[in-house]
Amino acid sequence: MAGYLTTHVLDTARGCPAEGLKIELFKIEGGTRTHLKTLVTNSDGRTDEQVLPEDSFATGVYELVFHAGDYHAAAEASAERPRFLDVVPVRFCMPEASHYHVPLLLSPFGYSTYRGS
Repeated sequence: MAGYLTTHVLDTARGCPAEGLKIELFKIEGGTRTHLKTLVTNSDGRTDEQVLPEDSFATGVYELVFHAGDYHAAAEASAERPRFLDVVPVRFCMPEASHYHVPLLLSPFGYSTYRGS
């Protein structure tokens, strides 16, 4: 089985998918953080393509950076300035070829993530 990475972002404050949220993918090797890709979520809160497709998959440590502050500003979820949550980094390891799914449940004042399926 080949490995790949997907994500899904839900806005728990508004009760809907987080459309238009910018996500960056980084590969972490030693002390080096390398930018691989920037994506934006669609109307379902997912990306139109796999975050890391099978043909680019490699085991190792990665980081997804969710730009929550910009998303909330566009959604006008909170008038607070500066916003409590701005950038949400999620660092994780993919030690073997498999489907990795890293969802984010997001509100203006908190978030949760887990390894999904």
